Amino acid sequence: MSSPLRLSLVGDYRADAVAHQAIPLAIERAARWLNITAEAEWIATDRLDESELQLSHAVWVVPGSPYRNDAGVFDTLRWVRETGKPFLGSCGGFQYALIEYARNVLGWQDASHAETDTEGRMVIAPLSCSLVEQRGAVRFGPGSRIARAYGALESDEGYHCNFGVNPEFSAALGDNTLRITAWDNAGDVRGVELPDHPFYVATLFQSERAALQDKDSPLVIAWMQAALAQR
Repeated sequence: MSSPLRLSLVGDYRADAVAHQAIPLAIERAARWLNITAEAEWIATDRLDESELQLSHAVWVVPGSPYRNDAGVFDTLRWVRETGKPFLGSCGGFQYALIEYARNVLGWQDASHAETDTEGRMVIAPLSCSLVEQRGAVRFGPGSRIARAYGALESDEGYHCNFGVNPEFSAALGDNTLRITAWDNAGDVRGVELPDHPFYVATLFQSERAALQDKDSPLVIAWMQAALAQR
């Protein structure tokens, strides 16, 4: 039998976080679906080590911001983006991925997060309506990685967040190599991807929550498929 797929879960584990309960189950279900074995390791942000990440086949920046080591998370996000390591980001991972991209690709050195910063370009701002433990419809761009993973153009997804993309900046964020490929019914950004990357998908919604309803998460399966293809 081939060696297990090694997955790094970057974030500060909290047993009471619903997403953190769902993630191991989602990976387990995806491994069964793919008929492989997978080993997922939680890596606390205050002990991030690039050499450890290099040994993994894929990286997931998980929910739970602000992180204990925000700078380390931004460094990790830059590294996965530049090296082509298959990447999945959900909730906080999505928010931080957008800030990293804004700073290092768009050159917005002042790109900021309203949860942790008091000045700068607030790329991530408070949502007009809280999405803590809420569900809602999400639309996917035709032909996008997200749509291909789901085999559909919409889904009903769960959230746990108070912050999202500032609508003032959404057009400019999606005007370079990044593509905005998921929206809620009001047109607010709910998912992004880099088409020229082996697998780089980040969503404000937590697709992993499907596992708590005894369902597969199409994005987790697609992320792990990309890791298998690259291994």
